[in-house]
Amino acid sequence: MRIGIDVMGGDNAPDAILAGSLDALSLLSPQDHLVLIGDEAIIRDTLAERALKSETRIVIEPTTQVIGMSDPPVTSLRNRPDSSMVRMAQMGGHRHSDGKHCDVIISAGNTGACVAAVQMEMRRLPGVHRPGFAVTLPSFFGPIVVCDVGANPEPKPHHLHQYGHMAAVYYERIVGGKKPRVALLSIGGEEGKGNTLVKEASRLMKGDGTLNYTGYIEGRDMFEGKAEVVITEGFTGNVVLKLAEGMATGLFKMIAREIFEIDPDLAMRFEPVVKSIYKKHDYHEYGGAPLLGANGIFMKCHGSSEARTIKAAIRNCLEYARLGVNEGIIQTLAAAHILRGGPTAENSVPENA
Repeated sequence: MRIGIDVMGGDNAPDAILAGSLDALSLLSPQDHLVLIGDEAIIRDTLAERALKSETRIVIEPTTQVIGMSDPPVTSLRNRPDSSMVRMAQMGGHRHSDGKHCDVIISAGNTGACVAAVQMEMRRLPGVHRPGFAVTLPSFFGPIVVCDVGANPEPKPHHLHQYGHMAAVYYERIVGGKKPRVALLSIGGEEGKGNTLVKEASRLMKGDGTLNYTGYIEGRDMFEGKAEVVITEGFTGNVVLKLAEGMATGLFKMIAREIFEIDPDLAMRFEPVVKSIYKKHDYHEYGGAPLLGANGIFMKCHGSSEARTIKAAIRNCLEYARLGVNEGIIQTLAAAHILRGGPTAENSVPENA
């Protein structure tokens, strides 16, 4: 397997990205290759520092341009064709790669540019209307999967319907567990609540006998064990994700401070427990969010990714490929008859939808 890494993308690039990528060599088999995409001089200097110049599993793909975290996505992609992000997307796609195709691609760079580049080069799996990012969040009752968290901020109802199926497949194969309960995020549990998008998406999900749809779920109930999969549009999903990350970090800092102020000796005894719980709620441990529905495997990491984030992302991508998530999505959408241009008038969608 060839794993392509956008070395130049992210707030802590290139150092943290390179460090995490090289740390992940221990996860790879002798047949796997790590394709480092970015500034060749920086990459070679890092390999020399870590005595990895002769590592045969490392391939360098040199580029001369970088798309910054705050750069305008579409304009940047057009004006910087030799950027690490564009090259990564090309190598993850099935065009322009000149035999350099990567089975997996990973970036912590500009999200808008990443999504545009990847969808342009990788396209979509058969039948998929719009890809969406899925993220795994911990809860007291076990992990939950939320989709979409940033790829599609203005979806149509049938996009959310498909997210329900794709995220359910992801949950079954990655988290584990058959027929996860799928809920639609709304402002109330009552059927009359929600905007037009939510109401119409709910109607489609409710009429789909192949989906274990349980109805609406409020934000405060997401972590109460009422559903394993939560579906929303990309704008709200991204807000929920970052709110959960910030809340978890702040809560654990507050607990540690309170215990220390009450009894420093007690704090020392509780430190291993607090660290263990925090690790389960630390987004760095989850690596990133896969783009479900893309015709390939793309993992988008947090912009503030550290070395351990990148290593976790590589580990999770290997698992994603091994467990056949994309194959499962294709089979599930076909079985549910909600493919693009499917057999029923209600579910039929134009090619450009």
